[in-house]
Amino acid sequence: MQPVSILLNLLWILFGGAWMAFGWLIAAVVMAITIIGLPWARAALNIAVYTLLPFGSRAVRRDMVTGESDMGTGLLGLVGNVIWFVLAGWWLALGHLVTAIALAITIVGIPFAWAHLKLAAIALWPIGKAIVPA
Repeated sequence: MQPVSILLNLLWILFGGAWMAFGWLIAAVVMAITIIGLPWARAALNIAVYTLLPFGSRAVRRDMVTGESDMGTGLLGLVGNVIWFVLAGWWLALGHLVTAIALAITIVGIPFAWAHLKLAAIALWPIGKAIVPA
């Protein structure tokens, strides 16, 4: 990880990153408790780590990384994302949006607000995503 990414990640944790990573972790635990939600729990846990340290990484479609389609990027992934949206996606996206608005009020927080907006989009549709180094 580049020194700039390390610095940005430390500032990120202080200015809302830890709060939203905790939200993703809660979503992962709730999904895991239900047993049926285990596929969503795995995705939420991966994105919780990404939410904690977003600088130096990026989220891309998994079929772009592997070069082939799988269950998460096909029809079952679509169904999974719709279920995710109803159960947890909208409130995680709302949390990222509120945090982004609060950070955008300050000039210093604008880069972090932009990162929260990207994470809000991922919160709506996380199944089929892979986190890769930037």
